[in-house]
Amino acid sequence: MGAHAKPALVDPLILVLFLVSGAATGWLGVDLLPEPLLVQVTNPEGLRLVLAGFGGFFGLIAGFFFQQLRRRLMQQVRSMPTDLLISRAVGLILGLLVANLLLAPILLLPLPWEVVLVKPLAAVLSNVFFGVLGYNLAEVHGRTLLRLFNPTSTEALLVAEGVLQPASAKILDTSVVIDGRIRGLLASGLLEGQVIVPQCVVDELQALADSANSEKRGKGRRGLKLLTELKESYGRRIVLNSTRYEGNGADDKLLRLTADTGGTLLTADYNLAQVARVQDLKVLNLSELVIALRPEVQPGDSLQIKIVREGKEADQGVGYLEDGTMVVVEEGRSRIGERLQVTVTGALQTPTGRLVFARNDRPRASEAAAEPKGPDRTRERRSEKETGRGSPNESNDPLTKFNTSAARAAASPQTGDAPPPGTLPSQGAN
Repeated sequence: MGAHAKPALVDPLILVLFLVSGAATGWLGVDLLPEPLLVQVTNPEGLRLVLAGFGGFFGLIAGFFFQQLRRRLMQQVRSMPTDLLISRAVGLILGLLVANLLLAPILLLPLPWEVVLVKPLAAVLSNVFFGVLGYNLAEVHGRTLLRLFNPTSTEALLVAEGVLQPASAKILDTSVVIDGRIRGLLASGLLEGQVIVPQCVVDELQALADSANSEKRGKGRRGLKLLTELKESYGRRIVLNSTRYEGNGADDKLLRLTADTGGTLLTADYNLAQVARVQDLKVLNLSELVIALRPEVQPGDSLQIKIVREGKEADQGVGYLEDGTMVVVEEGRSRIGERLQVTVTGALQTPTGRLVFARNDRPRASEAAAEPKGPDRTRERRSEKETGRGSPNESNDPLTKFNTSAARAAASPQTGDAPPPGTLPSQGAN
Protein backbone atom coordinates (compact mmCIF):
# COMPACT_ATOMS: atom_id res chain seq x y z
CA MET A 1 0.00 0.00 0.00
CA GLY A 2 2.81 2.44 0.91
CA ALA A 3 4.64 1.92 -2.38
CA HIS A 4 1.50 2.72 -4.39
CA ALA A 5 0.43 5.62 -2.15
CA LYS A 6 3.66 7.60 -2.64
CA PRO A 7 3.34 8.03 -6.45
CA ALA A 8 -0.35 8.92 -6.03
CA LEU A 9 0.70 11.66 -3.58
CA VAL A 10 3.68 12.95 -5.56
CA ASP A 11 1.91 13.42 -8.92
CA PRO A 12 -0.74 15.93 -7.71
CA LEU A 13 1.95 17.76 -5.71
CA ILE A 14 4.04 18.19 -8.86
CA LEU A 15 1.06 19.63 -10.75
CA VAL A 16 0.24 22.05 -7.91
CA LEU A 17 3.84 23.27 -7.68
CA PHE A 18 4.08 23.92 -11.43
CA LEU A 19 0.66 25.61 -11.44
CA VAL A 20 1.59 27.94 -8.55
CA SER A 21 5.03 28.63 -10.05
CA GLY A 22 3.55 29.52 -13.44
CA ALA A 23 0.89 31.76 -11.88
CA ALA A 24 3.46 33.51 -9.68
CA THR A 25 5.74 34.04 -12.67
CA GLY A 26 2.90 35.66 -14.62
CA TRP A 27 1.85 37.80 -11.64
CA LEU A 28 5.34 39.09 -10.85
CA GLY A 29 6.37 39.29 -14.51
CA VAL A 30 4.39 42.50 -14.93
CA ASP A 31 7.12 44.38 -13.04
CA LEU A 32 9.71 43.22 -15.58
CA LEU A 33 7.87 44.72 -18.54
CA PRO A 34 9.45 47.79 -20.21
CA GLU A 35 8.38 51.18 -18.77
CA PRO A 36 6.87 52.54 -22.02
CA LEU A 37 4.63 49.48 -22.23
CA LEU A 38 3.46 49.81 -18.62
CA VAL A 39 2.47 53.45 -19.21
CA GLN A 40 0.03 52.38 -21.91
CA VAL A 41 -1.71 49.86 -19.57
CA THR A 42 -4.87 51.30 -18.05
CA ASN A 43 -5.62 48.37 -15.70
CA PRO A 44 -2.40 46.90 -14.21
CA GLU A 45 -4.26 44.59 -11.84
CA GLY A 46 -6.25 43.06 -14.68
CA LEU A 47 -3.02 42.56 -16.63
CA ARG A 48 -1.53 40.76 -13.64
CA LEU A 49 -4.53 38.43 -13.46
CA VAL A 50 -4.37 37.65 -17.19
CA LEU A 51 -0.63 36.94 -17.08
CA ALA A 52 -1.07 34.87 -13.92
CA GLY A 53 -3.76 32.80 -15.67
CA PHE A 54 -1.58 32.20 -18.73
CA GLY A 55 1.39 31.41 -16.50
CA GLY A 56 -0.65 28.90 -14.50
CA PHE A 57 -1.92 27.25 -17.71
CA PHE A 58 1.55 26.83 -19.20
CA GLY A 59 2.87 25.75 -15.80
CA LEU A 60 0.21 23.01 -15.67
CA ILE A 61 1.25 21.76 -19.13
CA ALA A 62 4.89 21.76 -18.05
CA GLY A 63 3.87 19.81 -14.94
CA PHE A 64 2.30 17.05 -17.06
CA PHE A 65 5.47 16.74 -19.14
CA PHE A 66 7.58 16.68 -15.99
CA GLN A 67 5.40 13.88 -14.58
CA GLN A 68 6.04 11.68 -17.61
CA LEU A 69 9.75 12.47 -17.50
CA ARG A 70 9.94 11.62 -13.81
CA ARG A 71 8.16 8.28 -14.30
CA ARG A 72 10.50 7.23 -17.10
CA LEU A 73 13.51 8.31 -15.11
CA MET A 74 12.38 6.36 -12.04
CA GLN A 75 11.77 3.23 -14.14
CA GLN A 76 15.24 3.45 -15.64
CA VAL A 77 16.86 4.06 -12.25
CA ARG A 78 15.12 1.07 -10.66
CA SER A 79 16.06 -1.31 -13.46
CA MET A 80 19.53 0.09 -14.16
CA PRO A 81 22.61 -1.80 -12.92
CA THR A 82 24.40 -0.06 -10.05
CA ASP A 83 27.71 0.40 -11.88
CA LEU A 84 25.99 2.03 -14.86
CA LEU A 85 23.95 4.30 -12.58
CA ILE A 86 27.07 5.49 -10.74
CA SER A 87 29.06 6.10 -13.94
CA ARG A 88 26.21 8.12 -15.48
CA ALA A 89 25.80 10.20 -12.34
CA VAL A 90 29.54 10.94 -12.20
CA GLY A 91 29.52 11.89 -15.90
CA LEU A 92 26.57 14.24 -15.39
CA ILE A 93 28.24 15.94 -12.40
CA LEU A 94 31.52 16.40 -14.28
CA GLY A 95 29.67 17.84 -17.29
CA LEU A 96 27.81 20.38 -15.13
CA LEU A 97 31.06 21.31 -13.38
CA VAL A 98 32.80 22.01 -16.70
CA ALA A 99 29.79 24.06 -17.89
CA ASN A 100 29.83 26.32 -14.83
CA LEU A 101 33.60 26.81 -14.98
CA LEU A 102 33.27 28.00 -18.57
CA LEU A 103 30.30 30.22 -17.69
CA ALA A 104 32.03 32.10 -14.85
CA PRO A 105 33.84 34.64 -17.10
CA ILE A 106 30.73 35.21 -19.23
CA LEU A 107 28.53 35.90 -16.22
CA LEU A 108 31.00 38.51 -14.94
CA LEU A 109 30.96 40.50 -18.17
CA PRO A 110 28.98 43.79 -18.01
CA LEU A 111 26.29 43.67 -20.67
CA PRO A 112 23.78 46.37 -21.69
CA TRP A 113 20.16 46.10 -20.62
CA GLU A 114 18.98 45.14 -24.10
CA VAL A 115 20.96 41.87 -24.10
CA VAL A 116 20.71 41.03 -20.40
CA LEU A 117 18.83 37.80 -21.21
CA VAL A 118 21.93 36.42 -22.91
CA LYS A 119 23.48 35.44 -19.56
CA PRO A 120 20.65 33.14 -18.30
CA LEU A 121 20.15 31.73 -21.81
CA ALA A 122 23.85 30.89 -22.10
CA ALA A 123 23.77 29.32 -18.62
CA VAL A 124 20.83 27.06 -19.47
CA LEU A 125 22.18 25.98 -22.86
CA SER A 126 25.71 25.30 -21.61
CA ASN A 127 24.49 23.29 -18.61
CA VAL A 128 22.21 21.17 -20.81
CA PHE A 129 24.89 20.62 -23.46
CA PHE A 130 27.74 19.69 -21.14
CA GLY A 131 25.47 17.69 -18.83
CA VAL A 132 24.20 15.49 -21.68
CA LEU A 133 27.74 15.22 -23.08
CA GLY A 134 29.14 14.02 -19.76
CA TYR A 135 26.22 11.59 -19.35
CA ASN A 136 26.79 10.00 -22.77
CA LEU A 137 30.56 9.83 -22.40
CA ALA A 138 30.21 8.10 -19.03
CA GLU A 139 27.79 5.57 -20.54
CA VAL A 140 30.26 4.67 -23.30
CA HIS A 141 33.56 4.91 -21.40
CA GLY A 142 32.38 4.37 -17.84
CA ARG A 143 34.32 1.10 -17.56
CA THR A 144 37.58 3.06 -17.35
CA LEU A 145 36.47 4.23 -13.89
CA LEU A 146 37.33 0.72 -12.66
CA ARG A 147 40.98 1.53 -13.19
CA LEU A 148 40.66 4.61 -10.97
CA PHE A 149 38.89 2.85 -8.13
CA ASN A 150 40.99 -0.34 -8.16
CA PRO A 151 44.11 0.07 -10.32
CA THR A 152 45.79 -3.09 -8.97
CA SER A 153 43.00 -5.46 -10.03
CA THR A 154 43.85 -7.46 -13.15
CA GLU A 155 40.19 -8.04 -13.90
CA ALA A 156 39.46 -4.32 -13.58
CA LEU A 157 42.27 -3.50 -16.02
CA LEU A 158 41.04 -6.06 -18.56
CA VAL A 159 37.46 -4.80 -18.33
CA ALA A 160 38.61 -1.18 -18.61
CA GLU A 161 40.64 -1.99 -21.72
CA GLY A 162 37.72 -3.86 -23.28
CA VAL A 163 39.63 -7.16 -23.40
CA LEU A 164 37.33 -8.82 -20.83
CA GLN A 165 33.60 -8.33 -21.18
CA PRO A 166 31.66 -8.03 -17.91
CA ALA A 167 29.02 -10.69 -17.29
CA SER A 168 25.53 -9.54 -18.18
CA ALA A 169 22.62 -10.01 -15.81
CA LYS A 170 20.38 -13.02 -16.46
CA ILE A 171 16.63 -12.28 -16.46
CA LEU A 172 14.47 -15.30 -15.61
CA ASP A 173 11.27 -16.16 -17.46
CA THR A 174 8.39 -17.97 -15.79
CA SER A 175 8.96 -21.07 -17.93
CA VAL A 176 12.55 -21.39 -16.66
CA VAL A 177 11.49 -21.10 -13.03
CA ILE A 178 8.77 -23.74 -13.40
CA ASP A 179 11.10 -25.99 -15.40
CA GLY A 180 13.50 -26.17 -12.44
CA ARG A 181 16.73 -26.77 -14.35
CA ILE A 182 17.96 -23.27 -13.51
CA ARG A 183 19.07 -24.72 -10.16
CA GLY A 184 21.49 -27.10 -11.91
CA LEU A 185 22.82 -24.37 -14.22
CA LEU A 186 23.63 -22.12 -11.28
CA ALA A 187 25.22 -24.96 -9.32
CA SER A 188 27.40 -25.94 -12.29
CA GLY A 189 28.71 -22.39 -12.75
CA LEU A 190 27.52 -22.07 -16.37
CA LEU A 191 25.59 -18.88 -15.56
CA GLU A 192 27.58 -15.82 -14.54
CA GLY A 193 26.47 -12.44 -13.27
CA GLN A 194 23.42 -11.34 -11.33
CA VAL A 195 20.16 -13.28 -11.69
CA ILE A 196 17.17 -10.94 -11.94
CA VAL A 197 13.68 -12.17 -11.08
CA PRO A 198 11.17 -9.66 -12.56
CA GLN A 199 8.12 -8.66 -10.58
CA CYS A 200 5.85 -9.79 -13.43
CA VAL A 201 7.25 -13.34 -13.08
CA VAL A 202 6.51 -13.39 -9.35
CA ASP A 203 2.99 -12.09 -10.02
CA GLU A 204 2.41 -14.77 -12.66
CA LEU A 205 3.64 -17.52 -10.34
CA GLN A 206 1.37 -16.23 -7.58
CA ALA A 207 -1.60 -16.24 -9.98
CA LEU A 208 -0.79 -19.84 -10.93
CA ALA A 209 -0.46 -20.84 -7.26
CA ASP A 210 -3.91 -19.36 -6.54
CA SER A 211 -5.51 -21.03 -9.57
CA ALA A 212 -8.43 -23.42 -9.18
CA ASN A 213 -6.75 -25.83 -11.61
CA SER A 214 -4.69 -28.34 -9.64
CA GLU A 215 -2.01 -28.65 -12.35
CA LYS A 216 -1.48 -24.88 -12.61
CA ARG A 217 -1.56 -24.58 -8.82
CA GLY A 218 1.21 -27.17 -8.52
CA LYS A 219 3.37 -25.36 -11.09
CA GLY A 220 2.96 -22.02 -9.33
CA ARG A 221 3.80 -23.39 -5.90
CA ARG A 222 6.80 -25.29 -7.28
CA GLY A 223 8.12 -22.12 -8.93
CA LEU A 224 7.72 -19.99 -5.80
CA LYS A 225 9.42 -22.66 -3.70
CA LEU A 226 12.34 -22.79 -6.14
CA LEU A 227 12.79 -19.01 -6.00
CA THR A 228 12.81 -19.14 -2.20
CA GLU A 229 15.47 -21.86 -2.21
CA LEU A 230 17.61 -20.00 -4.75
CA LYS A 231 17.40 -16.82 -2.66
CA GLU A 232 18.52 -18.72 0.42
CA SER A 233 21.37 -20.46 -1.43
CA TYR A 234 22.79 -17.56 -3.45
CA GLY A 235 21.81 -14.54 -1.36
CA ARG A 236 22.40 -11.17 -3.00
CA ARG A 237 23.12 -12.73 -6.38
CA ILE A 238 19.37 -13.33 -6.81
CA VAL A 239 17.82 -9.87 -7.28
CA LEU A 240 14.08 -9.17 -7.28
CA ASN A 241 13.33 -6.35 -9.71
CA SER A 242 10.26 -4.58 -8.35
CA THR A 243 9.71 -2.39 -11.43
CA ARG A 244 6.12 -2.69 -12.62
CA TYR A 245 6.14 -2.11 -16.37
CA GLU A 246 3.04 -1.31 -18.36
CA GLY A 247 2.44 -3.82 -21.14
CA ASN A 248 0.24 -6.55 -22.56
CA GLY A 249 1.16 -9.62 -20.56
CA ALA A 250 4.30 -10.86 -18.84
CA ASP A 251 6.19 -11.42 -22.11
CA ASP A 252 5.96 -7.76 -23.12
CA LYS A 253 7.15 -6.67 -19.67
CA LEU A 254 10.07 -9.12 -19.78
CA LEU A 255 11.18 -7.77 -23.15
CA ARG A 256 11.03 -4.18 -21.89
CA LEU A 257 13.05 -5.06 -18.79
CA THR A 258 15.66 -6.86 -20.92
CA ALA A 259 15.95 -3.84 -23.22
CA ASP A 260 16.30 -1.40 -20.31
CA THR A 261 18.92 -3.38 -18.38
CA GLY A 262 20.88 -4.74 -21.34
CA GLY A 263 20.77 -8.20 -19.73
CA THR A 264 20.21 -11.67 -21.18
CA LEU A 265 16.71 -13.15 -21.16
CA LEU A 266 16.76 -16.79 -19.99
CA THR A 267 13.67 -18.67 -21.21
CA ALA A 268 12.41 -22.07 -22.30
CA ASP A 269 9.66 -20.55 -24.45
CA TYR A 270 10.56 -20.86 -28.15
CA ASN A 271 8.18 -18.10 -29.30
CA LEU A 272 9.40 -15.62 -26.68
CA ALA A 273 13.01 -16.34 -27.65
CA GLN A 274 12.22 -15.64 -31.30
CA VAL A 275 10.50 -12.34 -30.46
CA ALA A 276 13.52 -11.29 -28.38
CA ARG A 277 15.86 -12.06 -31.28
CA VAL A 278 13.66 -10.02 -33.65
CA GLN A 279 14.00 -7.07 -31.25
CA ASP A 280 17.79 -7.58 -31.21
CA LEU A 281 17.87 -8.54 -27.53
CA LYS A 282 20.24 -11.02 -25.94
CA VAL A 283 18.43 -14.29 -25.18
CA LEU A 284 19.42 -17.76 -24.01
CA ASN A 285 16.93 -20.52 -24.81
CA LEU A 286 17.28 -23.25 -22.19
CA SER A 287 15.87 -25.90 -24.54
CA GLU A 288 18.41 -25.02 -27.24
CA LEU A 289 21.18 -25.12 -24.63
CA VAL A 290 20.20 -28.63 -23.54
CA ILE A 291 20.07 -29.80 -27.17
CA ALA A 292 23.50 -28.30 -27.84
CA LEU A 293 24.96 -30.14 -24.83
CA ARG A 294 23.64 -33.53 -25.96
CA PRO A 295 26.29 -36.00 -27.14
CA GLU A 296 26.44 -36.41 -30.90
CA VAL A 297 25.74 -39.81 -32.45
CA GLN A 298 26.98 -40.62 -35.93
CA PRO A 299 25.99 -43.41 -38.34
CA GLY A 300 28.02 -46.48 -37.44
CA ASP A 301 28.20 -45.75 -33.68
CA SER A 302 27.40 -48.69 -31.41
CA LEU A 303 24.92 -48.14 -28.54
CA GLN A 304 23.39 -50.14 -25.70
CA ILE A 305 19.64 -49.52 -25.77
CA LYS A 306 16.80 -50.95 -23.69
CA ILE A 307 13.67 -51.46 -25.78
CA VAL A 308 10.75 -50.04 -23.79
CA ARG A 309 7.82 -50.08 -26.25
CA GLU A 310 6.67 -50.89 -29.77
CA GLY A 311 7.40 -48.64 -32.72
CA LYS A 312 5.12 -47.40 -35.47
CA GLU A 313 6.26 -49.91 -38.07
CA ALA A 314 5.69 -53.65 -37.79
CA ASP A 315 9.19 -54.62 -36.71
CA GLN A 316 10.30 -51.50 -34.83
CA GLY A 317 11.07 -51.08 -31.15
CA VAL A 318 11.67 -47.83 -29.29
CA GLY A 319 14.27 -47.01 -26.64
CA TYR A 320 15.80 -43.87 -25.17
CA LEU A 321 19.28 -42.52 -24.59
CA GLU A 322 20.23 -41.16 -21.17
CA ASP A 323 19.49 -37.59 -22.29
CA GLY A 324 15.97 -38.53 -23.43
CA THR A 325 16.64 -38.87 -27.18
CA MET A 326 14.28 -41.43 -28.75
CA VAL A 327 15.94 -44.29 -30.65
CA VAL A 328 13.91 -46.30 -33.19
CA VAL A 329 15.41 -49.80 -33.54
CA GLU A 330 14.69 -52.02 -36.53
CA GLU A 331 13.88 -55.62 -35.64
CA GLY A 332 13.35 -54.64 -32.02
CA ARG A 333 9.59 -55.08 -31.63
CA SER A 334 9.90 -58.60 -30.25
CA ARG A 335 12.68 -57.61 -27.83
CA ILE A 336 10.73 -55.27 -25.55
CA GLY A 337 12.26 -55.17 -22.07
CA GLU A 338 15.68 -56.36 -23.28
CA ARG A 339 18.89 -54.36 -23.59
CA LEU A 340 20.29 -54.67 -27.12
CA GLN A 341 23.49 -53.85 -28.91
CA VAL A 342 22.49 -51.62 -31.83
CA THR A 343 24.26 -49.68 -34.57
CA VAL A 344 23.19 -46.15 -35.52
CA THR A 345 22.01 -45.85 -39.12
CA GLY A 346 20.83 -42.22 -39.19
CA ALA A 347 19.23 -39.31 -37.31
CA LEU A 348 16.41 -36.87 -37.93
CA GLN A 349 15.95 -33.45 -36.31
CA THR A 350 12.31 -32.59 -35.59
CA PRO A 351 10.75 -29.49 -33.99
CA THR A 352 10.28 -31.42 -30.74
CA GLY A 353 13.75 -32.95 -30.60
CA ARG A 354 15.97 -35.47 -32.32
CA LEU A 355 15.18 -39.00 -33.53
CA VAL A 356 17.91 -41.61 -33.88
CA PHE A 357 17.45 -44.72 -36.04
CA ALA A 358 19.41 -47.91 -35.44
CA ARG A 359 19.38 -51.59 -36.33
CA ASN A 360 19.66 -54.60 -34.08
CA ASP A 361 23.13 -56.12 -34.36
CA ARG A 362 22.06 -59.52 -32.99
CA PRO A 363 18.58 -60.53 -34.16
CA ARG A 364 17.16 -63.78 -32.86
CA ALA A 365 17.91 -66.91 -34.82
CA SER A 366 14.19 -67.53 -35.43
CA GLU A 367 13.79 -64.05 -36.94
CA ALA A 368 16.83 -64.53 -39.17
CA ALA A 369 15.58 -67.95 -40.31
CA ALA A 370 12.12 -66.62 -41.04
CA GLU A 371 13.49 -64.22 -43.63
CA PRO A 372 13.73 -65.99 -47.07
CA LYS A 373 17.15 -65.73 -48.65
CA GLY A 374 18.82 -66.53 -51.95
CA PRO A 375 16.79 -67.71 -54.94
CA ASP A 376 13.62 -68.21 -52.86
CA ARG A 377 13.54 -64.57 -51.84
CA THR A 378 14.29 -63.48 -55.42
CA ARG A 379 11.46 -65.59 -56.80
CA GLU A 380 9.09 -64.27 -54.12
CA ARG A 381 9.84 -60.64 -55.00
CA ARG A 382 9.45 -61.37 -58.74
CA SER A 383 6.12 -63.09 -58.07
CA GLU A 384 4.85 -60.15 -56.00
CA LYS A 385 5.86 -57.75 -58.73
CA GLU A 386 4.14 -59.82 -61.45
CA THR A 387 0.92 -60.48 -59.53
CA GLY A 388 0.73 -56.96 -58.08
CA ARG A 389 0.51 -58.17 -54.47
CA GLY A 390 2.95 -55.53 -53.30
CA SER A 391 1.61 -52.10 -52.37
CA PRO A 392 1.94 -49.65 -55.27
CA ASN A 393 3.01 -46.90 -52.85
CA GLU A 394 5.60 -49.02 -51.08
CA SER A 395 9.22 -48.61 -52.18
CA ASN A 396 12.12 -50.96 -51.59
CA ASP A 397 14.60 -48.09 -51.63
CA PRO A 398 16.28 -48.03 -48.18
CA LEU A 399 16.45 -44.21 -48.16
CA THR A 400 12.74 -43.91 -48.92
CA LYS A 401 11.87 -46.42 -46.19
CA PHE A 402 14.08 -44.52 -43.77
CA ASN A 403 12.42 -41.17 -44.48
CA THR A 404 8.94 -42.71 -44.30
CA SER A 405 9.68 -44.33 -40.94
CA ALA A 406 11.16 -41.10 -39.65
CA ALA A 407 8.15 -39.05 -40.66
CA ARG A 408 5.71 -41.54 -39.10
CA ALA A 409 7.70 -41.73 -35.88
CA ALA A 410 7.87 -37.94 -35.64
CA ALA A 411 4.14 -37.55 -36.28
CA SER A 412 2.95 -40.31 -33.97
CA PRO A 413 2.24 -39.43 -30.30
CA GLN A 414 4.53 -41.04 -27.77
CA THR A 415 2.66 -43.64 -25.77
CA GLY A 416 3.70 -46.33 -23.37
CA ASP A 417 6.65 -45.80 -21.07
CA ALA A 418 7.74 -42.19 -20.61
CA PRO A 419 11.24 -41.16 -21.63
CA PRO A 420 13.78 -40.79 -18.85
CA PRO A 421 14.35 -37.42 -17.12
CA GLY A 422 16.00 -34.87 -19.38
CA THR A 423 13.47 -34.91 -22.22
CA LEU A 424 12.87 -31.35 -23.38
CA PRO A 425 9.56 -29.62 -22.78
CA SER A 426 7.97 -28.74 -26.07
CA GLN A 427 6.67 -25.39 -24.81
CA GLY A 428 7.48 -22.98 -22.04
CA ALA A 429 5.15 -21.97 -19.24
CA ASN A 430 4.47 -18.69 -20.83
